[in-house]
Amino acid sequence: MTSTMRAVQVSEVNAPLRVVDLPQPSPGPGHVRIAVEACGVCRTDADMVQGLFGDQPFPLTPGHEIAGRIDMLGEGVEGWAIGQRVAVGWFGGNDGTCRECREGDAINCEHLQVPGLAYQGGYAESVVVPVSALALIPDELSFVEAAPMGCAGVTVFNGLRQTSAQPGDLVGVLGIGGLGHLALQFADKMGFDTVAIARGSDKEESARQLGARHYIDDDKQDMAEALQALGGAKVVMATVGAPAAMSAAIDGLRARGELVAVGVSPQKIEVSPVQLITGEKSLHGHASGTSEEVEETMRFAVQSGVRCMSEVMPLQDAPQAYDSMMAGTVRYRGVLTPAGAAA
Repeated sequence: MTSTMRAVQVSEVNAPLRVVDLPQPSPGPGHVRIAVEACGVCRTDADMVQGLFGDQPFPLTPGHEIAGRIDMLGEGVEGWAIGQRVAVGWFGGNDGTCRECREGDAINCEHLQVPGLAYQGGYAESVVVPVSALALIPDELSFVEAAPMGCAGVTVFNGLRQTSAQPGDLVGVLGIGGLGHLALQFADKMGFDTVAIARGSDKEESARQLGARHYIDDDKQDMAEALQALGGAKVVMATVGAPAAMSAAIDGLRARGELVAVGVSPQKIEVSPVQLITGEKSLHGHASGTSEEVEETMRFAVQSGVRCMSEVMPLQDAPQAYDSMMAGTVRYRGVLTPAGAAA
């Protein structure tokens, strides 16, 4: 008799999320099954539900910020054991053979496997993933703390450490949401002179508690002028999908400053060549990170005390959690757990 599990299923583009019983999967060669303990609710999950990734499979189960325990090994799996605590993020596996992989750039693998797209995601009690996706969770992190590090955490941590900014440099974080509240913490712990940029004075106190030394209210201040008054930003990390705000930040950069876009939007950033040429500024996007980089992110979080601030909800409340994320009523990050409690 086939065992079943609870999982969220979306039957077609823009269909509502439903919690259903599905057959429990078994891992094939080179894969493991994870008993899911926590799964983050990410804005990119909505892009999958809305069909923005093109020819994607339906019905689908979203969820690409997964944390749990290995409970079954597929044939040929070595180096991993039942019971190990693991995380899986946006990087859900790679082919290892394409040009990007051969060049050591696995996050840009031509056949990158993203949970929820390449296979059923983590809004479920179990998920099967390739071993290349696995990141070992440090003992010091709970499952709820670890899950968002697989996408939100590694994205901002990697994005910051791959810039040219050095300790003491002025670094701005645009937006203080699910990505931004982590970016502020990481930037502060990396030794940057951190500036939080957001709309409204009501966010200033929390931004400073997260590590910001300066605060710019984008409703009342000219962002570029305010950044230049502080000496100009070496880096501005844009964590919200707001192209107009990204455009405004460019003139707040110092010479050789960088605007790093991690907030997703299909709309265009407006910038003139002269803005980039004057001062030799740069604008680039940053994706997530590999499973090894997820491990590095979690190790740094343990070392420095960076933690994701999450609202924990049971798996059966996934439709409400998703709606809250879309409405912007979740303060920082929503996390689903099958048991409905931190683990």
